[in-house]
Amino acid sequence: QVQLVESGGGLVQPGGSLRLSCAGSGINLSSYAMNWYRQAPGKERELVAGIAATGGTTNYADSVKARFAISRDNAKRTVYLQMNSLKPEDTAVYYCNARRLIMGSQLHYWGQGTQVTVSS
Repeated sequence: QVQLVESGGGLVQPGGSLRLSCAGSGINLSSYAMNWYRQAPGKERELVAGIAATGGTTNYADSVKARFAISRDNAKRTVYLQMNSLKPEDTAVYYCNARRLIMGSQLHYWGQGTQVTVSS
């Protein structure tokens, strides 16, 4: 059974930092591109950051560039999202996503999400 488990969310003041982790089990994460999405109340889920299976390529939403950093440790089956200079608008549930193209079809796995609240 594939599981992605996020951790590291919480309440932080504006300007603060958090590091989210996503631990995978029952899945060879090194074969998957990994992404962090977020969903704020009343808004659609949006892609925040992504990293290639090999870790060589990353991409970020414009709203988080230069503040967030995605990384992965395939040996530990874990993906991270370092979030710095947090803003109230970063408040959302953050989801880990594993994605792989198999025989022309996209295969996705999702975590259950972790709440990040940025507030003074």
